[in-house]
Amino acid sequence: MNYIERDTYGMYKFPTNGGPGPQLMGADTLNGNDVYNQKDEDLGDIKEIMLNMQTGRISYAVLSFGGFLSLGEKLFAVPWEALKLDTENKRFVLNVDKERLEEAPGFDKDSWPNMADSTWAKGIHAYYGTTPRIDDMRV
Repeated sequence: MNYIERDTYGMYKFPTNGGPGPQLMGADTLNGNDVYNQKDEDLGDIKEIMLNMQTGRISYAVLSFGGFLSLGEKLFAVPWEALKLDTENKRFVLNVDKERLEEAPGFDKDSWPNMADSTWAKGIHAYYGTTPRIDDMRV
């Protein structure tokens, strides 16, 4: 499902009428969006958007990968900077091979990591090749 299909308020329906997207988008419309890599492989979909409550910025998108009907799925916190919106295909692109994502640090729905821990955050950013913002390291 993509953000246009999840748009309950019609804010993306007529982009020429001054609506907010795609430069500014509702967080709820992003949950459930597909994520692909540059090889056009399906990497899963976004389950949650994690906000830094001190800065008001998005820190991570929680990506679900694998499993069937939520059974056996693995969750990954992907730095927001690692995702690019593909407006043509109405999905996100994460520049990572499927095999690398399978080996990424992940978690299950009953055992979330402490995403406010700076050591954990540095490791996640290093894995995806992004640089954590200084103000996001002070949660």
